[in-house]
Amino acid sequence: MALRMSLSAHSVLESWTHMVPLTLFIILAAFPYVRAGISTRSGLAAAIPAWKASSFLLGLVLVWIAWGSPLAAYDHSLLTVHMIKHLLLMTFAPPLILLGEPMKVFWGMTPLLARRILGRVWGRPLVQRLARTGTSLVLCWTASALTLIAWHVPALFALGVRSEIGHTVEQAMFFGTGLLFWWPVIQPWPSVPTWPRWSILIYLFLATVPCDILSAFLVFCDRVVYAVYLSTPTHFGTSALQDQQCAGALMWTCVTIIYLLAAAIIATRLLSVRSIERNELMQLDLPATAAPHTSQRSAEVA
Repeated sequence: MALRMSLSAHSVLESWTHMVPLTLFIILAAFPYVRAGISTRSGLAAAIPAWKASSFLLGLVLVWIAWGSPLAAYDHSLLTVHMIKHLLLMTFAPPLILLGEPMKVFWGMTPLLARRILGRVWGRPLVQRLARTGTSLVLCWTASALTLIAWHVPALFALGVRSEIGHTVEQAMFFGTGLLFWWPVIQPWPSVPTWPRWSILIYLFLATVPCDILSAFLVFCDRVVYAVYLSTPTHFGTSALQDQQCAGALMWTCVTIIYLLAAAIIATRLLSVRSIERNELMQLDLPATAAPHTSQRSAEVA
């Protein structure tokens, strides 16, 4: 027991030491954002509300928890912890970061000469086509689904556990495809949507399919899928199979709730827009319908 505790403490300390550069990077990324988004001297304070700055900072905190905190030390011991990290990097942190409009903030901090050069490059038709293709619904969904499925294939999963480089690549792909997946949903600056907004509802529904399949397999499988967890010591009195079932249930619950919440917000906004348009049309039709009554009354008076 003492040996297991010492090994766990050593792994926590080792993970903390390795993730110090990530912690410093997150601090450096947060500092200019706070300065640009909240400080009244920046001129962007009106364009970037405090809630967007808070959203961005919370997203960075979640990335740090998943990638740089002592929690990462238990990734190789508990599949549930691995699933928590996966959810933080793909499902929770990316939308919060994109809601903070980071591109808009950092663009405002860019020197004028650099902005002119980048603006000319961005305005080229080839760059515009590449941007539209790179953020299309099909590509974003496919990249996210393939990343999710590929890194949970037992062979690749074992590589991510046993290899430091493989583990880093895995986490980076989770986070990168998470940003890519949520980009068409959030539509941060400077994105220009080329698809109907209602199609995002179908996009979110289809995104639950690979997650549901994977989580159901982990929950209802009667054997441990990832043999690497058979050789690790048990934690919190749970077996490897119970840990696997917990991880699958956690994934299914969190993904379903977050995607349903996003779909509900989008659907509400779509209905609100239609209601406003309907009221405007009724107001435009009102003078036309009132005109005959007015003329009739004038005739009666005469």
